[in-house]
Amino acid sequence: MPYLLDAIVILGYFALIIGIGLSQRSKSDSVEGFTLGDRQIAWWAVLASILAAEISAGTFFGAPGEGFALRNFTYIQLIVGYLLARVVVSAVFIPAYYRHNVVSIYEFLGQRFGPRTRRLTSAVFLVTRTLASGTRLWVPSMLLVLLWHLQYPNEFLSPTKEFFLTGGALVLVTLATALYTSVGGIRAVIWTDVIQIIVLICALGFSLFYLLGHIPGGWAGATKLLTGDKDLLFWDWGFKEGAGVWGNIKGILEQEYTVWAAFLGSTFVTLATHGTDQDMVQRMLTAKNKKQSAVATILSGLADVPITLVVLAIGILLWVYYQQNPDLTLPRSESGIVSANKVFPHFILTVMPAGIRGLVLAGVLATAMGSLSTALNALATSYVRDFHFRWFGEPATDAGRVRVLRFGTVLFAALLISVALGTAWVTAHNPTLRILPIILGIFGYTYGSLLGVFMVGLFTRSRGNDFGNILAMLAGFIVVAYLSGLDIDVLKLFNAKSTWKHADWVPVIEFPWRIMFGTVVTFCVAVLFRTPAQAQADMRAQKSADRARAAPFLIH
Repeated sequence: MPYLLDAIVILGYFALIIGIGLSQRSKSDSVEGFTLGDRQIAWWAVLASILAAEISAGTFFGAPGEGFALRNFTYIQLIVGYLLARVVVSAVFIPAYYRHNVVSIYEFLGQRFGPRTRRLTSAVFLVTRTLASGTRLWVPSMLLVLLWHLQYPNEFLSPTKEFFLTGGALVLVTLATALYTSVGGIRAVIWTDVIQIIVLICALGFSLFYLLGHIPGGWAGATKLLTGDKDLLFWDWGFKEGAGVWGNIKGILEQEYTVWAAFLGSTFVTLATHGTDQDMVQRMLTAKNKKQSAVATILSGLADVPITLVVLAIGILLWVYYQQNPDLTLPRSESGIVSANKVFPHFILTVMPAGIRGLVLAGVLATAMGSLSTALNALATSYVRDFHFRWFGEPATDAGRVRVLRFGTVLFAALLISVALGTAWVTAHNPTLRILPIILGIFGYTYGSLLGVFMVGLFTRSRGNDFGNILAMLAGFIVVAYLSGLDIDVLKLFNAKSTWKHADWVPVIEFPWRIMFGTVVTFCVAVLFRTPAQAQADMRAQKSADRARAAPFLIH
């Protein structure tokens, strides 16, 4: 059996991860332990957990797909914004959350503005994160599709069969992850993330060196085939000669990877995902104090640089490898189009030797389970803290509250499975869809509104209120939806013959720009409304109380 050794490696990985996760049960029997690890997690473990959450299976396959399709490094430009944003998050956002001693970060907005803002922003997170994480969950299942094609090369797999083939894998991975996450809480998430990031880095390293070793001349030999205008570019200004001022601005907004997207669009994206997303911030708050949290956050951004370079280089080298070996098959749709997203997993299954192939497949599982476990814990925390306790009452004991948190974990596992199955159905019928723009695009419609409200709360003292924030977030969403062409897509969904379109001068912005536009619009509208005097007084009193309670976590 050609895949027996690989199966042993993968089963061993599964057993190790689940065992580590379940071992954390005894330390997760309190709300503070289940959600924040009693704020006693080492900074290097927090760093590893942040990386594991960032590098999803979508990135594992999607980024090599970008490298294969574009044959350049322009995607790496976005890292500039990632680093700039992390500095702001570490200097402004994280200290505020420690100072207010929050568990769900939307509690901060409730203290600053009122209960409506807290519930609305938490609801935006819950819906957006469920959709985005469910979409990511589908990605590893493409390996089953490729395995099927290898076993039955002369038989085409229909979209319906592909959907049912991947469904079982989605359910299995989700249930296994939900098991140790619901039992071990955030400690299980972080310590399994440490193992998962190690496996991931080893998998990427082996993949890179294997490709370099099988391309004549290594990297130098590969570059001889890369002669296009944009091949191996790291920077792209996005200008077009003769387009004029507005023509160039419009063109830049309609491109995914440019210098401008790196310094502006990407910065706002990371401010939102690392400053206002419970999924990411919750692991930052498990560090012993705000300084250790800042160290983990900033170093994770620096670590992103070599990791992203490696995954893009793998995609570029895959293009070279298949150019030099034209007799090898590539994954194609029924229409004959090469699916860039499936090239890397296809290479793993058809070219890599047994054992190493199993390690790389375990790396794929690591990315899927790492991002999934963090999402489950964060979704359960926000739902229980911001909604469940309000609707059904808060249990009197810690044990009762932890039981509710475990229920929330199971609930969102079911919801994520539903979204993943929906994504599998759509992609089975649309095989040429690119993964990264889909995943990042989901955040773009809503997270600008979320970030705009947080910025009002953090950077002003007397602006914003419940009513104004709701209007501002709605305005931010409408503007982004319009500039992204969502209205056109929705109309075509209900009427394929719809001729509605925007004026030619209106840009259709790409995903790196959506959060920036949503943030600016939301902030500008929200600051028009003044915080009531009583709310300001309550906030000052609350800040004093929070500082006193948070004193143990403000070690210098």
